[in-house]
Amino acid sequence: MSDSSQITFDEVKLTKYRELTGDGRPIYPAHYERKHTLAEIRERYAEIGHDPSEEEVCTAGRIYIIRHHGKTVFIDIGDASARIQLYIRKNDVGDEAFEFLKKYLDAGDIIGVTGRVFRTKMGEITIWASAYTLLAKSVCAMPEKFHGLKNTEARYRQRYLDLIMNEETRETFRLRSRTIAELRNFLNSRGFMEFETPTLQPVYGGANARPFITYHNALEQQLFLRIAPELYLKRLVVGGFEKVYEFSKNFRNEDIDTKHNPEFSMVEIYAAYHDYRDMMDLTEEIITDLVVHARGTTTVTFDETEISFARPWRRLTMEDAVKEYGGIDVYATPLDDLARIAEQEKIDKRETAQTHGDYLPLFFDHYCEEKLVQPTFIYDFPVENSPLAKRHRTKPGFTERFELFVYGMELANGFSELNDPIDQKERFEEQDKKRRLGDLEAQMIDYDFINALGYGMPPTGGVGIGMDRLIMMITGNDSIKEVILFPSMRTVARSDEKAEE
Repeated sequence: MSDSSQITFDEVKLTKYRELTGDGRPIYPAHYERKHTLAEIRERYAEIGHDPSEEEVCTAGRIYIIRHHGKTVFIDIGDASARIQLYIRKNDVGDEAFEFLKKYLDAGDIIGVTGRVFRTKMGEITIWASAYTLLAKSVCAMPEKFHGLKNTEARYRQRYLDLIMNEETRETFRLRSRTIAELRNFLNSRGFMEFETPTLQPVYGGANARPFITYHNALEQQLFLRIAPELYLKRLVVGGFEKVYEFSKNFRNEDIDTKHNPEFSMVEIYAAYHDYRDMMDLTEEIITDLVVHARGTTTVTFDETEISFARPWRRLTMEDAVKEYGGIDVYATPLDDLARIAEQEKIDKRETAQTHGDYLPLFFDHYCEEKLVQPTFIYDFPVENSPLAKRHRTKPGFTERFELFVYGMELANGFSELNDPIDQKERFEEQDKKRRLGDLEAQMIDYDFINALGYGMPPTGGVGIGMDRLIMMITGNDSIKEVILFPSMRTVARSDEKAEE
């Protein structure tokens, strides 16, 4: 929406803005030579006493709290690294600057300050200011200083304000940034190369999901936002790059809940001359490294439950999982009985199941997923729901595929990759039949990818790891919206929101 009623400028602050700009004051200067961050100042003067430092510091930050005491003012400012207190006296900055401060400075403004550092009688490291400069005048009201921004929906819609007010949010995204950097370091150090593949694709594939559809005017053709980079990365393996990965944004036109966002991040990794067991090992190594790097331990607490990522993790076939948690031996049970059980249990998507291989993943989703709390690999999936995985070398009707579950959430999905072009063509054709019959998540036929396999792809293992869900685990957040900076939200007029400070 472009309705200007969504703008939430504060009238009192706007009055100050108009007075200042009317006088021609430069309240948004283009540059300020900050010489020290607040964290550097706190570290350098950690042992400072009551006597001010000999040298001056020059820093900048956002005003959080202003406390007026006659001819002195205490101001708390913060930058990306820390917060610190300022002590400003009328005698030190002069009458004009002090009156300007009292009349025009508010919480939310960004200022630069020069002064000496000392410790107050209350033990607080403080900058005794000799001068200050207004660097940016805020014209929106800040949330109440003691409570910050608490309303959950307002936090997601105004993430910038959430970051300003809530240190916990900033720390979540610091951890996210460091975790992604460590992921790249891990893979690069093991000989993997990072590539970028198309986000706009003429044929979507690489996963079973409903796509977003767009249109390219110049090409005069329909395009799709990618649901996965898989088919393009495997083209690179065909072309001779043997260890590849991509940290990608994917888009799936699906429901929004605490575990799903239509736009999400994942890493997909492919290694020639590997199989799905190699990729299980690699997945363990990657995630354990990321958890330890972020937390300093293999144990995290999620939803008040202690999760141990110490290796090795449990591995269980999908068949055995359903036997253990559902008490059903799917392949030993007649189809009519499976249909009856599915109906009694009101199992999702039961209407389309026709084979034992169709029923097995439905029963797994119903009976098993939420019970897999500690890291567990589920492997050996039916061929019916694994169109890109190699057929199992010893178990007819199955593929060499695995998924990783933690606390009932799927975190990773990997295969021994299908590299038989004739088999791939037939599997795509089966998917296309389902799609034409109304299965909105079935895959299209990618003829160019089939041709690529026709030139020969070596035995290859692949895995995709959902980074948003992994960050949820690492940071202890139980909603995906807490770890995505700008999650998808229904558009509403600002006047309709009831943000709570």
